[in-house]
Amino acid sequence: DVTEIEEKEAQAKQEEQIVKEQELSNLLHEKRYLKALGLAISLDRPHTVLVVVKAILKETDGRRHLEENIIRLRKDQKEALLTFLVTWNTNSRNCHEAQAVVEILLKHEEPDNLLQYAGIKAAVESLLPYT
Repeated sequence: DVTEIEEKEAQAKQEEQIVKEQELSNLLHEKRYLKALGLAISLDRPHTVLVVVKAILKETDGRRHLEENIIRLRKDQKEALLTFLVTWNTNSRNCHEAQAVVEILLKHEEPDNLLQYAGIKAAVESLLPYT
C-alpha cells in the first residue's frame, strides 16, 4: 500500500512550501530583493515577483537596483520573468514595471541570447500590441 507514502510525501511538500513562503516573507521584510526575486520566481508566483519589482523601484535609485538584480538572475529565472511580465504589461497598473524589466532585458542581453529563451516569440508577439 503506497497511500501512506504518498500522503507523507504530499505533507513534506506542503511543509516545504510553507517554509519557503515564510522565507520569502522574511526576505521581503529585510529588503533582500535578489533572493526574494529568485525565490518568488522559483515558487512560480508572478504577483509576488511584481510586488518585489515594485518595491525595488520605490527605493532610492530603484531603477539601477532593479537592473543589478535582474542581471544577476539565471537564464531560466529570466525566462520565467519574461512570461510574467507579458501578463503584467496587459494591465495599465503594472505596465510601467513590465516595461522597466523589458528595457533591462533588452539592454543587457545579447540578441542571440534572447532568441534562445523559451517562449521568446510568443512573448514578443504578446508585448507588441500593448507596448
